[in-house]
Amino acid sequence: MHPNPVPPRQVQRRLAAAFLLLLAFLSAAAAQGAAPASGIVAEQRGAIERLGARIDVLERDIRDEFDNDSRLVDIRLELEGITREAIGSGVAFRPRLSEINARLTELGPAPAEGDPPEPEEIRAERQELLAEKAQINAAIGAAEELSLRVGGLLERVSSLRRELFHELLFRRYAIDMALFGEVVDAFRDEAGEVARSVSAWLSFVARFKLQSALLAALLALGAATVIRIAGRRLAGRLFAPDLTILEPTRLQRLGAAFWATALPSAALAVFLTLAWFLFDGFGVLRGDIGAMLAALFQVIGVVYFVHRLARMILSPGLPEWRLIAVDSRAARLLVALISAMAVFTGLNTFLSAVYELRGSPLSLTVGESLVSTVVTGVLVSLIALVRPFSDGNGRRHWPPVVRGLLFLLAALTILPALFGYVGFARFMSRQVVLTGAILATVYLGLMFARAIAEEGALAATRTGRWIERRFRIDGHRLDQLALVFSVLLNLAVLAVGVPLIFLQWGFQWGDLRAWAIRAAEGFQVGTFRFSPLGLLIGILLFALGFLLTRWFQRWLDNTVLARGRVDAGVRNSVRLVVGYAGLAIAGLVALSAAGINLASLALVAGALSLGIGFGLQNIVNNFVSGLILLAERPFKVGDWIVAGDVTGTVRRISVRATEIETFQRQTVILPNSELINSAVGNWTHRNRLGRLDIRLNAAYGTDMRRLHHALLEVARSHPLVLRTPEPVVAFLNFGATALEIEMRVFLADVFTQTEVQNELRFRILEAFEREGFEMLTPPRAAVEGKPVLAPVEDAPAPEPSAT
Repeated sequence: MHPNPVPPRQVQRRLAAAFLLLLAFLSAAAAQGAAPASGIVAEQRGAIERLGARIDVLERDIRDEFDNDSRLVDIRLELEGITREAIGSGVAFRPRLSEINARLTELGPAPAEGDPPEPEEIRAERQELLAEKAQINAAIGAAEELSLRVGGLLERVSSLRRELFHELLFRRYAIDMALFGEVVDAFRDEAGEVARSVSAWLSFVARFKLQSALLAALLALGAATVIRIAGRRLAGRLFAPDLTILEPTRLQRLGAAFWATALPSAALAVFLTLAWFLFDGFGVLRGDIGAMLAALFQVIGVVYFVHRLARMILSPGLPEWRLIAVDSRAARLLVALISAMAVFTGLNTFLSAVYELRGSPLSLTVGESLVSTVVTGVLVSLIALVRPFSDGNGRRHWPPVVRGLLFLLAALTILPALFGYVGFARFMSRQVVLTGAILATVYLGLMFARAIAEEGALAATRTGRWIERRFRIDGHRLDQLALVFSVLLNLAVLAVGVPLIFLQWGFQWGDLRAWAIRAAEGFQVGTFRFSPLGLLIGILLFALGFLLTRWFQRWLDNTVLARGRVDAGVRNSVRLVVGYAGLAIAGLVALSAAGINLASLALVAGALSLGIGFGLQNIVNNFVSGLILLAERPFKVGDWIVAGDVTGTVRRISVRATEIETFQRQTVILPNSELINSAVGNWTHRNRLGRLDIRLNAAYGTDMRRLHHALLEVARSHPLVLRTPEPVVAFLNFGATALEIEMRVFLADVFTQTEVQNELRFRILEAFEREGFEMLTPPRAAVEGKPVLAPVEDAPAPEPSAT
């Protein structure tokens, strides 16, 4: 018993005091944690208020810019950004809400009426937590209201854009003779005004800005020339048709058409763009002239591109370089018709821009577009009427499907214009020229990429031969490089061509940006968030890691290990280990970049363990055996081994199997587990020293001492036979029909045994003939009736052939 017992009431008081101290400590900790939480509430509440103010501004912009499609697209992008920020504000409260709920659970519910009152500290803490939770819920509700409001505005923007597009395409204008009279008068007046404006600008440039204009033009021309020359040097003979080649390959024809269209068009685009910016920077332009010049430069670039593309595909003057097997006369006619379509469509676009800039009468725009679209439709009809193909029986039309499609496009261009739907007709005429040119270019690029990927196609070109010489690679590696280049070219062509087609069909750059943002953010699949952009980045990082690993392997092998005179087997093992480690690291980095949580891989490994234990045990066994072979190195690459019935040279050791090349040049793939679990003979484990045995039979009555001496001389006279250990000629046994003898010689290199064995047998035959010895085989001895003698005693077993 305790000498000084403590009364029960005093114990209770001490426990209550300790409990109150604990509550005070927890309250202080909660207060410390609540300070930053209150700051988070204030910060996010301010952010939500700012988002609401931005939404108010954008709502006013929607009312003011309801007829501006480009501005509506920008507003939509801003609204989508506000949605993401509002969601982020709501998510920011989650950690604090979790803490509050956990603490309220610890405190428990408030005491009911009639229950004993709880300590004041606990009650105050509960009230404070509940108040903060109410503030957070109010802020989250405000963020949700903003999201709903943004959703309504987004739907309104989409509705306005649909109405604008419908109004643009399907608005009907009255087409009558009075319209043409108004168009003629308005065109005369506007042409005079534009001519006077341009004349005044040219006079201003000639008097005050001539040097600046000439300098800008020269700089732009120099940049375009550099691009043109660099393109010729980089593309080589793929840039233009080589007239010395009478029968060009499909790759050469596609390459000539692709590069001879892309590079000159790019050079012209650089010249026109840089010239406009330099004119504007040097103060040569003024507002109206700058806008008109920009529209004119765009039209010039498009018309040149279409004409160049048609000319390179049809090649009127070079039939052997033609991509479409049409008649030469038809090729010239088609190039002329396609170029004329591009000119009329470009002229319509330029004049429409000028009319809009000057605020010309609407009748002028309608009349000019009517004439231009009808002419474009007539040109499409003429293309459909061309008979491009020729055979022995005369000229033939286009295939029915192509011809029907051309007539349909012509009808969709001419008939709507005649019925007053000029906007729709103008839209269709633009698509016939621009979308057709883009699709032709995309198809050309895809076919060019496909032709490069064909086996041996790149090696037949000048560029492929240069790559072979420069980087010292064989045809197989060059084909692999061509395949990679083909994939990259396909991606590049689609990445450029598809957005251009969408832009032609009424979409804006903002639409493409929104799609790109959505693609980058990805979408949710269960607990995994899939992002195409992240996946692409992961693939690129893995490819980069793979290339870096291969480079480091070559550098380590050829520089460090080779200079250190490391054994070839050790070099191979180190190279393999470095390669597997590099690929593992690259794979982990790629998975992380792709957005895959590496912590979940532990679950995957646990799920796979069951499959490994049952279905994959042989693979795992071979894998572990391969690691043991690489670590212990019982044999290495280049060794001569005997594994069961397989005899040959080790060519490659991987973690799953070992590749052995037999002396019949047969490749045998042995699982590593068989090499670990069974006996393996290695002729070259520590050195290449080996023994060669040659057995022969001499007739009874032969002077064995003379034969012994003669055979020793034969063995010692061969230059590849070692003097130490000395050659041995063993008298093995008195055979049933002959005397059994064996010559044993040692070689410094066991791989020379075939050569030495062959030469020694020739010399043995010569020695037998020279000395008059007789060599017998058991069948021959039995036929000749030679005496059969039983051996006095069994000869000892021969020594093993390998050392």
